[in-house]
Amino acid sequence: MSALIDLSVKDFIQITSLDAPAPGGGSVSAMAGSVGAALAEMVSVLTIGREKYAASEEDMQRVKAEADAIKEELLAAVDKDTESFNQYMDALKLPKGTEEEKAVRRAAMQEGLKAAALVPIGVAETAVRVLPLAKLAVEKGNTNAVTDALVACMMARTAALGAALNCRINLGSIKDEEFVQKLAARVDAVVAQAQACEREVFAVNEITKDF
Repeated sequence: MSALIDLSVKDFIQITSLDAPAPGGGSVSAMAGSVGAALAEMVSVLTIGREKYAASEEDMQRVKAEADAIKEELLAAVDKDTESFNQYMDALKLPKGTEEEKAVRRAAMQEGLKAAALVPIGVAETAVRVLPLAKLAVEKGNTNAVTDALVACMMARTAALGAALNCRINLGSIKDEEFVQKLAARVDAVVAQAQACEREVFAVNEITKDF
């Protein structure tokens, strides 16, 4: 199958709607975060070089550079998430006729589950980095594109929380308690950060006063 990010939007959505478990919420979360980063970058591009926003030039240059890098990271994660889930699915197909085969299969399943937890927590922590950039875009960007900056914020929050959920559900089947505790703490931290950042972004603009 072609890389997911090389598909048209229509084809990506159609493949997601099929009965295969992947691509699923993890890949979609990564895609949402990438779109959020792209929107923040767009607002910066619409601001840079305009005399009216000369005071925002340095901030918008930073938004542009950082959002572009995050966008690429999250695009790559769209396929990584599906690949990590497929690693677990491949482990399920391993033979289990003997005790030795069962042990190998169990170990492979655990490694697959760890991979399926590590990728989405990485997505969540990357997506949440879009939020302060969106806040800058709301505060200092081209006012004609303020709603684009706000949508960037919402997409990033969705990406962070969605990916965190995908990490959390896999933790319940992992036997390595130290691994589980470390990732659970990361999930809690990124969820709190995403929610707090979104509140901050919405608080700085009059248009969102009723949200």
